[in-house]
Amino acid sequence: MTILIQILGIAVGFGFLIFIHELGHFLVAKICKVKILTFAFGFGPDIIKHTYKGTKYCIKAIPFGGFVSMAGDDTDKATGADGEYLSLKWYKKAWIALAGPLSNYILAAFILAFVFNIWGSIRSSSVGSVVENSPAKQAGIMPGDKIKSIDGIEIDTWDELTSNLKDKTGKQTVLVVERGTHSFDLNMTVTKNPVTNFSVIGIEPSKVKVKLGFVKSILRGVKDPIRMTVENVEHLANAIVSFKKPAISGPIGIMRAMADATKAGMYNYLSLLAFISVALGLFNLLPIPMVDGGMILLFFIEGIIRKRISAKVVQVYNTIGLVFIGGIFIFATYSDLLHLGIGKLFGK
Repeated sequence: MTILIQILGIAVGFGFLIFIHELGHFLVAKICKVKILTFAFGFGPDIIKHTYKGTKYCIKAIPFGGFVSMAGDDTDKATGADGEYLSLKWYKKAWIALAGPLSNYILAAFILAFVFNIWGSIRSSSVGSVVENSPAKQAGIMPGDKIKSIDGIEIDTWDELTSNLKDKTGKQTVLVVERGTHSFDLNMTVTKNPVTNFSVIGIEPSKVKVKLGFVKSILRGVKDPIRMTVENVEHLANAIVSFKKPAISGPIGIMRAMADATKAGMYNYLSLLAFISVALGLFNLLPIPMVDGGMILLFFIEGIIRKRISAKVVQVYNTIGLVFIGGIFIFATYSDLLHLGIGKLFGK
C-alpha cells in the first residue's frame, strides 16, 4: 500500500505541476484570441474527451502533465491567418510563453501560503530525526539535540540553520550541539541535496511549528519562491564562473525525493511540490531554445528587428535547443545514478 501511495504521489505531483504550466499557456492564448485545437491532461490515448467551440478537451491515459495544441504553432503548418499563434504580435507570443513559468510560480506561492497557514513555519533548531549514512549521523548527532552555532555563528531557528549551511558545501564545519545540559563541538563536512541543491548535513527538524496567520502566510508564500530562485541562480552562476559541475537532479532523483516526501507526510510533500514548481518555472525561463525562455528571447529579437524570424532559422534554433536539453537530461540522469550508488559498478 505504501508503494502504491508513493507512485500516486509521484504521478499526481508531476502531472499537476505540468498541467498548471500548460493551463497558463492555455488561458493567456485564449485571452489573445488564439484558436486552441487541443487542451489535454496527460498523454497517450484519450479516456474522456469533449469538443467545445472547436477545441478538444480531453483526459488521457498517462497522467503525467498535459499539453496545449494551438493553431499555427508549427512553422511548417502556419498559414499566417488570424487566430494562429505565430500570426500574433511578438509581445503577445512572448506573453503566452511567459504564462507557463509564471503559473508555476503562482502555484508555488499558493501551496506555500497554504502550508504556512495550516501547519505553520518551523522555528526550532532542534533535531527531530537523523538520516542514515549522513554527515550528521556519522558525526554523532542524535534526535533531540539542538544546534547552537555553526562555525561560531549563533543559531536560534531552523531557517537560520539552513541559511548558514548554504555556502558550506564540501567544507569542514564545526557545530556546537546542546544535548540536555551539556554542549560540545562536532566536526562534519556539509553535502548537497541533489534535488533542491540546498546544503545539508542529514537532519530533519523537530515537529515544532509556529502558525504565521493568514496575512503572514501569504507574504511568506510569495517571498519564498523568490528566495529559492535567487539561491538556484546563484548556484548556477557560481558553477559557471568556477567551471564546476552544477549539482542538478533529473527525473530519477526528483521521483525518489517525491516518494520520500510522500512517505514523510503532507507537509513535506507539499513543500517539495512547491520547490519543484519553482524549479520548473525557473528552468523554463532560462534562455534555452525549445523552452519558454528561449522562445521569449526569440520573440524579443523579432520585436527589435521588426520582422518575423524565418522558419529555417527557428528550425535550426530548436534543433540546437533539443541537443542541449538532451545533454542536460543525460547529465542529470547520470548524476542521479551516481547518487543511487550505481556509479560503483563502473569504478566511480
